[in-house]
Amino acid sequence: QLSWDHGLVLCASVNYLRTVSLYVSTNALLAIAVDRYMAIVHPLQPRMKYQTAYCLITGVWIVPILISIPSAYFASETMYPHVDNITNTHKVFCAQIWPVDQQAFYRSYFLFVFAVEFVGPVIVMAMCYARISRELWFKSVPGFQTEQIRKRLRCRRKTVMVLIGILTAYILCWAPYYGFTILRDFHPTLISRQRNSLVAFYIIECTAMSNSMINTFCFVSVKNNTVKYLKKIVLLHWRSSYVPSKNADEIDIRTSSMPVTEEIECIHLK
Repeated sequence: QLSWDHGLVLCASVNYLRTVSLYVSTNALLAIAVDRYMAIVHPLQPRMKYQTAYCLITGVWIVPILISIPSAYFASETMYPHVDNITNTHKVFCAQIWPVDQQAFYRSYFLFVFAVEFVGPVIVMAMCYARISRELWFKSVPGFQTEQIRKRLRCRRKTVMVLIGILTAYILCWAPYYGFTILRDFHPTLISRQRNSLVAFYIIECTAMSNSMINTFCFVSVKNNTVKYLKKIVLLHWRSSYVPSKNADEIDIRTSSMPVTEEIECIHLK
């Protein structure tokens, strides 16, 4: 029952910026994986210079900016009739609509994006983390291991486990989206055009878009130790509810003395 009433320019801008942000997120995960691979597997090689870092960040943004241009070019406002009990009106739908004579170009473009922004990054990240895991878990460190060396090794393992979890979440969120799109556009007879199919696509698309939120939660919760203090707050609230000997003043003092965040020196992605 909703209608797009914001014009063609904003329609194209929303489609374009959304696509760019999604591809930038993918490229950033790929850059992090390569950086961790170089830092852990090849620790004796010199770290990247500022010029190299600037070029890497520029590439993370330039590639999505260029390959997302068709999403803005083919964005359009389509009017369709809407009949209710009182009036017969028209609704406006904002989306990417490719012309019929451009279907071959659309399929080539989709396969290119599928290879560059999903298959390629997943393969490279999986290879990087497999090599990193072999280096951290299955390779013995020569010489005597001091407590500082063991602590650094545990911290690196924890960081890599978080990154592997992020990669797994990325695959689980985006694989259904690309799989459904391939079936819909390359084998349309396998998927009906009924309302249930449209609802399923919206659910799959929302799952794919939620990957950015999952990445943010993983990075913030691990680096700032957020989960640990959320557990402390819940435990403190439970004790205040079921232990009558604790008065309110003592609870307030303990709560106010607890730090909000705590930086962990070993969890750094740089």
